[in-house]
Amino acid sequence: KLFVALLLPQAVGLVGGLVTAPAVRQWYQFLHKPAFNPPDGVFAPVWFVLYILMGWASFLVWTRAARPFLFRLYLVHLAVNLLWSVLFFGLHSPGLAFLDIVVLWGMVTAMLILFRSVSRLAALLLVPYWCWVSFAAALNLAVWRLN
Repeated sequence: KLFVALLLPQAVGLVGGLVTAPAVRQWYQFLHKPAFNPPDGVFAPVWFVLYILMGWASFLVWTRAARPFLFRLYLVHLAVNLLWSVLFFGLHSPGLAFLDIVVLWGMVTAMLILFRSVSRLAALLLVPYWCWVSFAAALNLAVWRLN
């Protein structure tokens, strides 16, 4: 279960990366970005670590909880996470991507609260992800407004 839990978010990240990479080179580089936009090379390593943390958190919940709803919520959240890359980079739609990231932020917030009822560590492992999605939402909004 640990292997699956760690691999699943990385697979989502890989698919998202396949959608993202061509757009970064062809479309994203020409967008106006806010001063707080990190260098492009920051995103992949940050997501790699965040996917490990969320995979570990999901493992703790999956193996300790007799509440399949929590793991299903996590799986749906992964789809919403992937959808952001499709909307922003695949469809070049920062506006739709912003709506998606607001939903994603709400889902991560709910997971953090609900995972806490199963494992304090699982909730703590999601805190960096929650912070990054909060930052990414602000960045997404700024890019949408500037363009």
